[in-house]
Amino acid sequence: MMAAKPKLAVHKFASCDGCQLAFLNLGEDLLMLTQLVDIVHFAEAGPVDLDAPVDIAFIEGSVSTPEHLERLQRIRANSKFLITIGACATAGGVQALRNFAKGNEWFASVYAKPEYIASLDTSTPVASHVKVDLELWGCPVNGRQVLAATRALLFGVSPVEEHDKVCLECKRHHVVCVLVAKGIPCLGPVTRTGCGALCPAFGRDCYGCYGPAENTNTESLGRRFEGLGLLPEAVVRRFLFINNAAPAFAEAGKRWKER
Repeated sequence: MMAAKPKLAVHKFASCDGCQLAFLNLGEDLLMLTQLVDIVHFAEAGPVDLDAPVDIAFIEGSVSTPEHLERLQRIRANSKFLITIGACATAGGVQALRNFAKGNEWFASVYAKPEYIASLDTSTPVASHVKVDLELWGCPVNGRQVLAATRALLFGVSPVEEHDKVCLECKRHHVVCVLVAKGIPCLGPVTRTGCGALCPAFGRDCYGCYGPAENTNTESLGRRFEGLGLLPEAVVRRFLFINNAAPAFAEAGKRWKER
């Protein structure tokens, strides 16, 4: 008798669905993955079973409502491994910008009937509420990350986490530095790799989609931006963007706000 395949679930919280598409965009690799696991919950792809016990659970999206808090506890209890995918799940996402405002005030400015909105005042990462076994950063993550992490766990190997900076990725791909050569304010020196240096490869600056790398020197980079002509408020916007609630970027934004 064949052993049952490990079970996998993909859950959505407050997000744009882009990271779930990383699964769907795997194409034939997704079909190969289904030979290794039984996908029991993945609403965007079809199967729905929110409370199914699973071996691996992926979560996309930030915790933004009271219902999220309650559902998250159930997911954690039903999962052997819990993996967060994307900027929203790992750092609160771009919607975490609301953490810098007073929730009641901006609810009233956006919604005609704010009393009908069941939302928390803050948007927070999953790890702020439950134990997370692995974080896959990115906005969005890419299929290679998801597939590699899944395969590693299935074969009892610790997944490899990306810690290098985008600058190293640029060098590996022989991409000319847009910060040095063009004077474009690029977050590559403080952002972890994983995207393949996509934006610099097209002559554009890095926006920090994959979150802060290890040992970031945001103070030095901020001064470099200032030297390029950016006003302090523009430097703040650079750090407080997609991964604005990631500690390294949040602290940098706060420092530059106070100048």
